[in-house]
Amino acid sequence: MTWSEMQPLLEQACTETLVMVGWSTLIAVVGGLPLGILLVLTDKGGLLQNTLVNKVIGQIVNIGRSLPFIILMVALMNFTRWVTGTTIGSEAAIVPLAIGGIPFFARLVETAVREVDHGLVEAVQAMGGNTWTIVRKVLVPEALPSLIASTTTTVIALIGYSAMAGTVGGGGLGDLAVRYGYQRFETGLMWITVAVLAVVISLIQFAGDFAARALHRRGARSGPGPRLRLLKGEEPATAEVGKVA
Repeated sequence: MTWSEMQPLLEQACTETLVMVGWSTLIAVVGGLPLGILLVLTDKGGLLQNTLVNKVIGQIVNIGRSLPFIILMVALMNFTRWVTGTTIGSEAAIVPLAIGGIPFFARLVETAVREVDHGLVEAVQAMGGNTWTIVRKVLVPEALPSLIASTTTTVIALIGYSAMAGTVGGGGLGDLAVRYGYQRFETGLMWITVAVLAVVISLIQFAGDFAARALHRRGARSGPGPRLRLLKGEEPATAEVGKVA
């Protein structure tokens, strides 16, 4: 197979992979972020401590993470057909990719949020801040560099999942490698596919690391003082503000 024959196949496969990973990452972040924060808030000593809710959410997340992706795809075939009308192609692959990504990202969010200095939370509570204010003004902003790194890890994991989805007709680079590289013995195309995946993953990792470091440096320069002063202006002050400051 010549390069002129490979090029359109590679372009179509790359587009399908980017669409699958892009949409599934968006859904995983939207679904996993509140789940991860809720795991922290409802844990022992959390702002919304609730052992039952924490155990139920934790168990759901654990089950979602424990299933191998290929089994998850098969188990969700009826649901995927109900949502998209088919079980083949890149659109159908988005459903299991997103559902598999949500618990994965939720655990990463939980770890990132737990690293936030509890002293900042106590300071905002002393200023009269409620749980929503603490989440919006302290937990998410302070954990943002780690959340960016977690998103990068999730994207790379979903790229691997999408390649696996290609083995059962999910489209993308994995499907191209299997159909042409393995079944038709086009070894050159298979290795080009591997190289493309390696380059894409490297670029995503570099961009994610750069963004996380930039946010971390900016946070280190500004420190917690400006954010707490902003909260002081927004929230009703109490007599303990002077002590906290």
